[in-house]
Amino acid sequence: MILLNKEDIKKVFSMKDAIEADKKCYALNSEGKFVVPLRPVISTEKGNFCFMPSYCEDMNAAACKIVNIMPGNSALGLPGSIGQVMLFDGETGVAKALLDGTYVTAVRTGAASGAAFDLFGREDAKIGAMIGTGSQAMCQLEAMLTARKLDEVRVAARDFEKTTAFVEKAREELGHYGAKIVACEDTNKAVDGADLVILVTVSHEPVCSAEYFKPGCVISAVGAYQYEMQELDPAVFDKCSRIYFDNMEAVLSESGDILKPLDAGTLSKEQFTGDIGDYILGRIPGRESDDDIIVYENVGFGALDLVAAAQIVEAAEKAGIGTIW
Repeated sequence: MILLNKEDIKKVFSMKDAIEADKKCYALNSEGKFVVPLRPVISTEKGNFCFMPSYCEDMNAAACKIVNIMPGNSALGLPGSIGQVMLFDGETGVAKALLDGTYVTAVRTGAASGAAFDLFGREDAKIGAMIGTGSQAMCQLEAMLTARKLDEVRVAARDFEKTTAFVEKAREELGHYGAKIVACEDTNKAVDGADLVILVTVSHEPVCSAEYFKPGCVISAVGAYQYEMQELDPAVFDKCSRIYFDNMEAVLSESGDILKPLDAGTLSKEQFTGDIGDYILGRIPGRESDDDIIVYENVGFGALDLVAAAQIVEAAEKAGIGTIW
């Protein structure tokens, strides 16, 4: 079995690679190629323990990720989302690899936004905005910068001091993309006029007002993975032209962004466009106008870890990267 830490993975798997891996996963999922049970979650006062198994016969592989989401970790200097991914041979059941699941989660979740921006974002997009500065945020920002050549990205969160520190770090790590990265105290000002928007928080209420989403923007809502969570102002559903999902079944079992307005009667399933994989396969429409506002609600599902892990392990084996155990 090969052991791969974050630095090993970064040597063989770029954000562009991750975006393409997510697209592959979405298409395979829409073709029904995965067995992906809905993830069981153990909720505690300290946080949530999430177990995400998956299997793909076409890839001759299975995987299981255990990701633990602990909001109190930031005070301890630890990532809020932490875990491991195990990759198995689909024929023999032999464990092939153990990967740093904290980084795999961050990169494939960031790539989910990157895939939506690549597929639906306007080609002339120049301004980005991101609400949230937690453990997922750096990869989210990199995915946005990978998908489009932006002039500026505005970052906002609840704690402006932490926002400023995040922006300084982002300038060091992602400055080579050429975009100006700025800290904003006001979330509405951050998204006002932005072409690409990422919401990546654990908020239980909308983090900005829908009135500030400009015509033509793409909004990737990432954080609301439980019913009580809601980042997205439901008023956006009166303005948007398309609503896509990474996995509709998973979203409709978890996400407060969608379930709460459905229960309130302010959103109907007739407004749903469908899974992003169906768009990739040409089954459903994409952007029809430069003014279309597009919402992409994504909660993640285990097959994303399987595809990412399989490609990482293949690349690592070719490069001789990792520790053999």
